[in-house]
Amino acid sequence: MKISYHWLKEFIDTDKTPEEISQILTGTGLEVESLEKVQAVPGGLEGLVIGYVLECTDHPNSDHLHLTKVDVGGVEPLSIVCGATNVAAGQKVVVATVGTTVYPTVGEPFKINKSKIRGEVSEGMICAEDEIGLGTDHAGIMVLHADAPVGTAAKEYFKLNDDYMYEIGLTPNRADAASHLGTARDIAAFLRLPVIKPDVSAFKVDNTNNSIQVIVENEQASPRYAGLVLSGLQVAESPQWLKERLAVIGVRSINNVVDVTNYVLHELGQPLHAFDAAAIAGNKVVVKNVAEGTVFKTLDDVDRKLSADDLMICNTEEAMCIAGVFGGAKSGVTSSTTSIFLESAYFNAVSVRKTAKRHGLKTDASFRFERGTDPDMPVFALKRAALLIQQVAGGVVSSNIFDHYPNPVLPFDIEVSYKNIDRLIGKAIGNDTIKSILTGLDIKILSETEEGLSLQVPPYRVDVTREVDIVEEVLRLYGYNNIEIPTQIRASLNNSIRPEKDTVQNHISDILSANGFNEILNNSLTKLSYSDDPDNAVKIVNPLSSDLDAMRQTMLFSGLEAIAYNQNRRNADLKLYEFGKIYSYAEEKYTEAQRFSVFLTGASKPEQWNQKTTAATFYNLKAIVDGLLKKLKITDYTVEDTSGNFAYGLQYSKGNKVLVSFGSVAQPALKKADVNNDVFYAEFNFDLVLNLVRKNNIVYQEVSKFPAVRRDLSMLVDTAVTFGQLKQIAGRTDKKLIKEVNVFDVYQGDKLPAGKKSYALSFILQDTEKTLTDKAIDSTMQKLIFNLGKEAGAEIRK
Repeated sequence: MKISYHWLKEFIDTDKTPEEISQILTGTGLEVESLEKVQAVPGGLEGLVIGYVLECTDHPNSDHLHLTKVDVGGVEPLSIVCGATNVAAGQKVVVATVGTTVYPTVGEPFKINKSKIRGEVSEGMICAEDEIGLGTDHAGIMVLHADAPVGTAAKEYFKLNDDYMYEIGLTPNRADAASHLGTARDIAAFLRLPVIKPDVSAFKVDNTNNSIQVIVENEQASPRYAGLVLSGLQVAESPQWLKERLAVIGVRSINNVVDVTNYVLHELGQPLHAFDAAAIAGNKVVVKNVAEGTVFKTLDDVDRKLSADDLMICNTEEAMCIAGVFGGAKSGVTSSTTSIFLESAYFNAVSVRKTAKRHGLKTDASFRFERGTDPDMPVFALKRAALLIQQVAGGVVSSNIFDHYPNPVLPFDIEVSYKNIDRLIGKAIGNDTIKSILTGLDIKILSETEEGLSLQVPPYRVDVTREVDIVEEVLRLYGYNNIEIPTQIRASLNNSIRPEKDTVQNHISDILSANGFNEILNNSLTKLSYSDDPDNAVKIVNPLSSDLDAMRQTMLFSGLEAIAYNQNRRNADLKLYEFGKIYSYAEEKYTEAQRFSVFLTGASKPEQWNQKTTAATFYNLKAIVDGLLKKLKITDYTVEDTSGNFAYGLQYSKGNKVLVSFGSVAQPALKKADVNNDVFYAEFNFDLVLNLVRKNNIVYQEVSKFPAVRRDLSMLVDTAVTFGQLKQIAGRTDKKLIKEVNVFDVYQGDKLPAGKKSYALSFILQDTEKTLTDKAIDSTMQKLIFNLGKEAGAEIRK
């Protein structure tokens, strides 16, 4: 939100500098993100002075140039060569002296130098208005009034005042501050000064010759609707003061009538809309909803299909405006408009917000309506706007003010106790100070007791409805920096489970980062179309867009979007990891779970002169997964094939809970995220990882003095049998002696029976108490062969 310093000062009588006002605003909760000096015209007319043309003769070496002598208040007059056809002796003109940089309306700034033009010395430039940014006219030089004082700075003569623009990061709850008046209220309350509101006492109804009938059919969406008619207007360019005032806050001038409505919006926070009275068919304004699918052309010449829930401002034949959001192409004010119906309303915030979102429209009006405007402001704003329009466009008020307000919005009644105020602030600031702050914020004190106050909060403060809100108001106006930090801080010790989540997460991050991975952080909001189970997805009631309409059920797709973003920018070799949460909804219960994910795509190693680049494979990812689990001392998990969004992969489980699923991402999932390359992905159940790590007991044992023995077996098994199953059988056969099981060869081809594959496994046997004998080794291997055959149907190959 942009606020003008000089405009603010019209509401507060203060000599505070722009920088001091900035500090006050930030201290009271209206954070000033930037403070920028704004010149009325580029360059601020610096170096330009008022001159008097003493002489004007033809240039001896040109048929269109003139030689002039110009008095600018110096010791000697300046010799200036001028090409304007209207230059003449006796004129008062604007002169750019040597060394001045001028800023034309169109084009780049340029510096005035002493030079020779066709052999004659020129010590400056006599200016046209477009050459110094004061307008667009280039028909000739500016000829000023005869009483213009020679030597006066042009900036002073044209009464140009530099302004300062505040960029305020307005939080959604502070709808009351979305205007110069609202911002001034906070400053005035802080400085204990009165707010000077615009004087509308001069408003009067001139006649009722052009009254327009107003009918409000939807009172719920339009609790208050006011308006009046102004006739005899002359729509034209706005005066300079109005254009300058709007320009400071970045609002483009359109015409004098529309500019006034924008002016009042930014001044008072009350959106207004002006309808060309000639376009109001039937001389009636009807506030209602229209049929679903009705096509309506807005001011930007876009045809929009309306919803039956959109509140519209209509005449007897058609819609004219989307209420509180955007005007129509047919009823807007044009250069031929002579009479207008001026609307000032209080619309339902929820209704406006839904309509604006539905049509993808964000306007200054909808910004304020959807946050909540002041229900007591519409009539005052009408009077203010009517007086300004009469000032800049002439005309008369040719109707009474129509004000439909059947159910007035009541103030909020709140009880507060002094004890709670002091407790929550952390300091006793005195009852008189509290009352002074509340009074400065337009909060009425209905009654007072020794314990506290009965208050009445104006309805425009939609964010102040509870006692704690009152405390916050007192604190921010008293000043957070005025609350001393205590010399002693008391805290109770909290016994937490070790290791802490952050410790484990940092340990995993260190391992992955050391292996060349980069951490990513994605939005938990994602597309519902990514969900494999939309019925159990956590859907957003009021999504910002269709791309952010649900909470993620897996870490996969947010990571794939990051991969697609990088691949589209020729960064295809990626090693990524992310910690985050996934969300689901089942049995009328919302749940969230901690996860961390790992992604591999592109080349497994960077290109080097002494090695070829190879693409990442499933086994590169498996090595990372197994290495992490080994570092975390998580063992004895079951191994199974995985499915879902994987083309192929594995799933490690502990008990009946999945510990990690990893593998190659299936093509349909890649296609959803527009990823073209193969991606290998692992998703860990971080909640389960934490539980397992916390249960780990570190056991130290000396290195065995007795040697290990390796034995290999080659076997035929059904293609459905996995290495994980064989490893589990080996573990059950002899937990004491069989220390490791590994697969070192797999074959499946035409030399084997149909439905069969060949596994070659190695077994490491070791006894930590004595040297293994051949008899003990053979006994264990025979048991293993028997169990493999019985449980897995393995046939040992000789």
